[in-house]
Amino acid sequence: MPRKPRNTPFRPAAPDSRRSRTGRPAPAEAPTEEAPEVAARTRRPPRPAAAPSRAPGASSRARHQEAPGKPERLHKLLAQSGIGSRREMEEAIAAGRVTVNGETARIGQSATPGDRIKLNGRLVNVKFSNRLPRVLIYHKPEGEIVSRDDPEHRPSVFTALPRLSGSRWVAVGRLDFNTSGLLLFTTSGELANRLMHPRYELVREYAVRVLGELSSEAQQRLLDGVELDDGPAQFSTLQEAGGEGVNHWYRVSLFEGRNREVRRMFEAVGVAVSRLMRVRYGPFALPPNLRRGQSLELDEKDIRRLLADFGMEDAVPRPVVRKPRAR
Repeated sequence: MPRKPRNTPFRPAAPDSRRSRTGRPAPAEAPTEEAPEVAARTRRPPRPAAAPSRAPGASSRARHQEAPGKPERLHKLLAQSGIGSRREMEEAIAAGRVTVNGETARIGQSATPGDRIKLNGRLVNVKFSNRLPRVLIYHKPEGEIVSRDDPEHRPSVFTALPRLSGSRWVAVGRLDFNTSGLLLFTTSGELANRLMHPRYELVREYAVRVLGELSSEAQQRLLDGVELDDGPAQFSTLQEAGGEGVNHWYRVSLFEGRNREVRRMFEAVGVAVSRLMRVRYGPFALPPNLRRGQSLELDEKDIRRLLADFGMEDAVPRPVVRKPRAR
């Protein structure tokens, strides 16, 4: 049974998910109580936004049209199956780790439905592009790990996702065990890699509750940059978001996603984070009425727009047009 959301003074804003041409993030818009828009935006000119048409709650499968399978490049098929990026799959083929019907594969080779494809001796259930990938927004609660293999056997986010047949969910980035909020999943490994690739500079926005209050000097340090163990880090935006007593809320954004980066940045200025929640990832905002532990699946129209905006038009199958029956 989903846990009840806690009351917080924070409502997610809807800033531009990309950096501006000057390198600075676009100015944030005023917070709104309307359902947030879900439409992919990259460095291309923005398209009209569209919200997911399904009501939030336990996710139901979107209807995707299928077309007859056709030969496709082997490295693309492997990437679409969520194993790795196209470059990684090309390297695996070049190293002789991929076979097709018992023969070692070669660079540039194509495969067709029915071919037996193995990677490192293990059969791979490849995903041809005659079917649109699925994309899921999940409201991760605290106390779940973003991994299928945990030596401590802690609860995993994957157990709460809709079951798949012939494919698997690929997480777009991660959230710490004690961090809640928006987490994206897709059945396309290639799409997941593009959503995580640094060249798209997709914004990550968080609601942060701290013990105490940040001084003006500490806020400026976080905007100018602080030195961490793995290099310098800085927030693109930092705004106060209210709070009572010893607890104060802030809204921060940055364009990268290193391990525990937000928590470590606050620790660098002597402030402890008591709660952390991601409310935005690039063009996706956490729907305010999506409860913790529940998911929301994008419909076909939103997925086609997302693929097109990320330069994956070749992965979009054409809709099947049915001729009207003669009377």
